[in-house]
Amino acid sequence: MKSKSAVIAMFLVLSVLCGVSFASKPNIILVMTDDQGYGDLACHGHPFIKTPNLDKLYTQSTRFTDFHVSPTCAPTRSALMSGRAPFKNGVTHTILERERMALSATTVAEVLKTAGYTTGIFGKWHLGDDDAYQPDQRGFDEVFIHGAGGIGQNYPGTQGAIPGTSYFDPFIKHNGTIVKTKGYCTDVFFQQALTWIKQTKDKPFFAYIPTNAPHGPFIVADKYKKLYEDKCKGDTVAFLGMITNIDENMGLLMKKLDDWNLANDTLLIFMTDNGSARGSRVYNYGMKGAKGSHHEGGSRVPLFMRWPGKIKPGVDVDRLARHYDLFPTLAEFAGAKLPAGYKLDGKSLMPLIKNPKAEWADRYTVFHKGRWNKKGAPGRRGKGDTDPENAKFKGFAVRNEKWRLTGKDELYNIDADPGQQANVADQNPKVVKEMLKAYDAWWTEIKPMLVNEDAPLDTGKPFIEQFKKQKNEKGIPNWKPKF
Repeated sequence: MKSKSAVIAMFLVLSVLCGVSFASKPNIILVMTDDQGYGDLACHGHPFIKTPNLDKLYTQSTRFTDFHVSPTCAPTRSALMSGRAPFKNGVTHTILERERMALSATTVAEVLKTAGYTTGIFGKWHLGDDDAYQPDQRGFDEVFIHGAGGIGQNYPGTQGAIPGTSYFDPFIKHNGTIVKTKGYCTDVFFQQALTWIKQTKDKPFFAYIPTNAPHGPFIVADKYKKLYEDKCKGDTVAFLGMITNIDENMGLLMKKLDDWNLANDTLLIFMTDNGSARGSRVYNYGMKGAKGSHHEGGSRVPLFMRWPGKIKPGVDVDRLARHYDLFPTLAEFAGAKLPAGYKLDGKSLMPLIKNPKAEWADRYTVFHKGRWNKKGAPGRRGKGDTDPENAKFKGFAVRNEKWRLTGKDELYNIDADPGQQANVADQNPKVVKEMLKAYDAWWTEIKPMLVNEDAPLDTGKPFIEQFKKQKNEKGIPNWKPKF
């Protein structure tokens, strides 16, 4: 018979291995890349992409293999930040002021701050360029971002890139001041994140690193493109090169966490914001659809979670999870209380992190491409049907653990047919009816929340205006990392 002390020791070991109890608040680093799909990783079977550091992270992590976001970027970002479905934040597009996250939303950064965390963002915000919508007003202490939905983008409304900015040496808004950086955009974002982490590592921190790469335009140093010139053609060459550059930065991040003795105290998360923009032309994990699609390939993305000694490595969780689940999950890791009366769509993934076979109630979850035209918008975007109600059944899907309803009359058994090859709607009319009923209820709920549909487009361009004013009054300082 084992001694009492031996039993206690065994229990403690099992607790660590199984993730039964998290006694301390981890630092949290969340890296989210832009337009990288589930198949754009060597660890997911890509035939030639070079991602050794992400492959290493894969082996060290619990991986969610049925994790879904939105078909495009701003909607995903709003769900991640708010814990609510994108349309409930008024985010129905990526431009035309329909990318602005409603001011009624509470952000995960605000919640983490209540638990004693300091918070920083490094990269792409894309939830409103007007001052009231900026991350410094939404719970972030350290802000290091580019404007608009991408470096160099300009659209009617407040989105407008600073003149002369580019993927190399971009202009960045750093805590209210426009600075001129030196280097490639992804490198710059990781270097500033590391600078900040080094300065704040003595207290719990939340570092959100949403890269703009590998979003187009597809620009990267020639040495990365040369890796793929004999493997693929066109934009895909640079697209894959941009991912390998991201991978190198992930390697740097993980090395510094080791060097600074932070790895064991840090929850490191990697994910992407929608399906692949270019990689699906080469390898798409057998899925149908890519970025912008309401099929599996438009929404299924990687989710890796590493916390050495606390989260079990090399484990796959195959239960259906969504982007808005991360809000309550991170709050639970941090020991933060959720805001009273704030209604979440997400639920904490903690039970599945602790035990992939835990009870997990099935649920219906909705996808919608959005992106209908807007009255008053210039060109083709202002023509045709601009009534959201008429877009209700265009580009939508409903999922649960077994089924994906794609449109009104396409039903796929995802368990048996993950590539969506066999439409079984006619054989399962009851399933179709039930999923359409759930979708109707969801649409009724979100309709009053589409707060950006009539937002005016005759606005100023805050980033451009600040740049011009600052340049005339005090100049544009140069940025230097200090990690």
